Amino acid sequence: MLTTSPSRTRPVIMFEYLNWLATDALPRDRAQSQRLHEPKHLINTIDPMTGNDIEDVTSHPSLVDGNLTIYFETEASRNEYRDMQLNHPNLRLPYPATDDDDRGG
Repeated sequence: MLTTSPSRTRPVIMFEYLNWLATDALPRDRAQSQRLHEPKHLINTIDPMTGNDIEDVTSHPSLVDGNLTIYFETEASRNEYRDMQLNHPNLRLPYPATDDDDRGG
């Protein structure tokens, strides 16, 4: 008959050390990540004119605006979007607009 006895070896996990504090940051954590809140490039696969989702973007027209790529269902909806007038408050400011005027939200 086989009997089991409790192990007398020291456990690998020491429960008294679970609340340890890290003293040194890893090299990757020493600088603020720029990718967390500001992605390098955005891709929009929903046609802004029709509201339809585009599953296969390889055969559809697109428009690149800074770090945003917008895909359209047809060339007509792309042209309609490009020809649309801007309705932005910076166009009616009593002083010249700067990049900081468009921040916030």
